[in-house]
Parts: sequence; C-alpha cells; structure tokens
Amino acid sequence: MSKRFTDTYLLSLMAQASAAISAEFHDWLASEGVSVADWRILASLYPDIGLTIGELCASCLTKQPTMTRMVDRLVAQELAIRSADRTDRRRVEVRLTPYGQGRAERLINEAKAHEARLLAGYKPEDAAALKALLRIIKDRAAMPSVSAS
Repeated sequence: MSKRFTDTYLLSLMAQASAAISAEFHDWLASEGVSVADWRILASLYPDIGLTIGELCASCLTKQPTMTRMVDRLVAQELAIRSADRTDRRRVEVRLTPYGQGRAERLINEAKAHEARLLAGYKPEDAAALKALLRIIKDRAAMPSVSAS
C-alpha cells in the first residue's frame, strides 16, 4: 500500500477519478470544436432551462466575469439568448436558442453514451449509489459550516 497522502486523501482521489473518466469525453468535445466550459453551459441550460449568470456560475464552476464572457460568445454564435425572466422582469436569464438546443442535444447524447460505457461494468444499483453519494457530498459541501463555540 502506498504511503503517499494523495493516495488516500478524498479530494485528491475525487480529482484523479474525475480527470481519468473525463479525459475521453473532453477529447471528443475538442474534436467537435466545443470547449469543456461551453459544454457545461449548454448542458446546464438543456433542454429549455433559463438560468441567471450567477446560477450558471454555480452549475459550471466558473467565476462571474468569465461566465459573462462565455455567455457573450454563445450569444454571438446564436447558441443562447438573454431574456427577461418569465416571472420577474428584473432578472435576466440565459436560455438556449433552438439552434443551441439542437447542438446541446447532440452533445448530451454523446455524454449519455460515454457515461453508459463508464458504468457498464457496475451493477445498476452501485451506479445509482455512487451518484447518490456524490450528490450528498456536493450538497453537504455547499452548506454553510457550523463552527464550534
């Protein structure tokens, strides 16, 4: 057994696992001329979900100024539009155009196929348990810390 700290450290293991299983899909995205950042935005907005820049930042793990530039680029490519929120006109939402929806659908179909290949060697209940545990970890990490008094 290795004595390296990173071989047992949760954050390192999660990062290494993510990098290992993402590489093939990220290479495919690059061959399609799509950046990982753009993929995350398109996937977050698919099929017809309106999100604010702040919500996109949280979903795509990106800071606000960078997200604004990326959305500007997607708008210029006619993949997305900005519009007033349907319930609160003070809020601006980003949504996919029909062209963006078609582009995102093709990417999502490949992402689903990639995921199916990754999970093919696992029992369905194990794959479901893994996803559930990752959601719990993500949700707990997002909770404000309670400091001991």
